[in-house]
Amino acid sequence: MSNDAIFSIDALLPKDMAIKAEDVGIVKAGLGKYRMFALAILAGAFIAMGANYATTVWAGLAGAGVPYGIQRLLGGLVFATGLIMVIIGGSELFTGNCLIPMAWANNKVSTGSMLRNWIIVYAGNFVGSVLTAYIVFLGGQHKFGAGSVGLSALNIGIAKTSLDFLPCIALGIFCNALVCMAVWMCFGARSNTDKVLVILPPISAFVACGFEHCVANMYFIPSALFIKDLDPAYFATVVEKLKDGGQILTWGNFIVRNLIPATIGNILGGGLMVGLMYWFIYLRPSWSGKGPVN
Repeated sequence: MSNDAIFSIDALLPKDMAIKAEDVGIVKAGLGKYRMFALAILAGAFIAMGANYATTVWAGLAGAGVPYGIQRLLGGLVFATGLIMVIIGGSELFTGNCLIPMAWANNKVSTGSMLRNWIIVYAGNFVGSVLTAYIVFLGGQHKFGAGSVGLSALNIGIAKTSLDFLPCIALGIFCNALVCMAVWMCFGARSNTDKVLVILPPISAFVACGFEHCVANMYFIPSALFIKDLDPAYFATVVEKLKDGGQILTWGNFIVRNLIPATIGNILGGGLMVGLMYWFIYLRPSWSGKGPVN
């Protein structure tokens, strides 16, 4: 990092952000597996709480005549709470860790170490998100608002499990391009206030646009499934309001129709479109092999 960047109170410039991103990737890949897994559980729970917040807000807006775009924008703004907690609170999020390829491309992180991080963090995110969904279900929150919160959760789960495979990949690509841009811009921040402000626009954008985030969907869809499978009395009161009676909402469709393609898209969007693109611009060795390109 340049001396100017070290002593400046201004935000880091993109080239220094790239160096910081590479250093962060090295640290993340080197975490002990137990600490990594615990931090990943936290991140899954944080994203799940942001998703729960958005579900509740959408439940309040659905019958109020609020235009679709405004509903999506407001839900996106509150959903960003999840990533704010991940970044400022400190935890390991699979989608944000799709920036590790910046260190991998310069041989600072091995392929095995990068995949180890992704696998452990993905598993921890799954545990944190699904466990949060189950505890929220036990609290009976789906019955709040005369049952409107549960209906909102069910409609979200149905919409996500109704996606075809390729469209879900495409929506996942753009989602994590925006998420990784939020994380990337945080590398240039000098304060927590800076981080909050740079997180809000891209995260609210991906939610408003209906893009697919694999970790958020580890909450959204299990939340709907728990309501359907574990509270049949409530489900019977809303089933006529659901598309095709919610038949498409199954654990198999969650994995095959959403989680797998969304994950593929998230890796491509974050790792390729953001991580490797910025590596190519700022960190790749010059063609002469004598250090980074200018």
